[in-house]
Amino acid sequence: MRSYSLIAPAKINLYLEIIGDASGGLRQRSDGYHELAMILQSIGLADQIDVRSISTENIRVHCNHPQVPTDKSNLAYRAAELMVRQFPEAFAKNGGVEISINKQIPVAAGLAGGSTNAAAVLVGIDLLWKLGLTQSELEELGGTLGSDVPFCVAGGTAIATGRGEQLSPLPSLDSIYIVLAKYRSLEVSTAWAYKTYRQQFGNSYIRDTDNLAARANAVNSGAIVKAILDKDAGEIAQKLHNDLERVVLPAYPQVLQLREVFANQEGVLGTMMSGSGPTVFALFESQQQAELVLLQVREAIVDEDLELFVTQTITHGIQVASSV
Repeated sequence: MRSYSLIAPAKINLYLEIIGDASGGLRQRSDGYHELAMILQSIGLADQIDVRSISTENIRVHCNHPQVPTDKSNLAYRAAELMVRQFPEAFAKNGGVEISINKQIPVAAGLAGGSTNAAAVLVGIDLLWKLGLTQSELEELGGTLGSDVPFCVAGGTAIATGRGEQLSPLPSLDSIYIVLAKYRSLEVSTAWAYKTYRQQFGNSYIRDTDNLAARANAVNSGAIVKAILDKDAGEIAQKLHNDLERVVLPAYPQVLQLREVFANQEGVLGTMMSGSGPTVFALFESQQQAELVLLQVREAIVDEDLELFVTQTITHGIQVASSV
């Protein structure tokens, strides 16, 4: 039986703007999603996904983390189901798939942990079944599973528009150091965050299709993109932006506290919540500075529930670690 071991990196949002909707009235998009303009960045913190063929016609998922489901509610499971539906002849020829997830990315953290696992399964099954799919084809399949999956396939640095599935690659950022902070037991519902934002700020949404497209395109010429093109870590950190902080920070004082503690540490270039939270990250020019601030945050917030990680920006998405 053949198998592939894949590395599935997490992502952070360097920029998240909720533009509005194109469906008219007070509704969101007709598919239930918001229209977004984001800048997504792959980071070194990653899960390992092992995908192997099995003789029975089943999909099996195993995970070392007790909070991760192993049934059809798991996005990695649904990615395998999608491949079975899309390529029935290959499934009939090769049999079922066993997926093992070695979880290092925090669960329910706003870091695309589930999405990157699904992306790895798509890549792994493509290799297992020798389908020869292009990256674009894998991204398109991923888009049917979730908004972040196409980016997780591609990785690096990219502008994401629509609901996040329309990607425009940017020159990759390498080796900007990051400290991530998340309370293990704290979760923020993505659906709640977007719904609450719409309730509070929906009157500012753009509803005209042409204006919506123009606003999304405006990100390309924005200050943070210029900073990325210049590879200026300090300027990127100054231009971090996340609309969802406007609803999450007032409702979750622990997240706000993390952000404030980071902001008060020397050597922090900038700090922000990633996605809908509750993870907060800070950017640094060196690993030494990042590790020092991690210790300072640990001293400032004495709580065993708080997880802290040092990582860095990377230039790739899913990668094959080994094959047997």
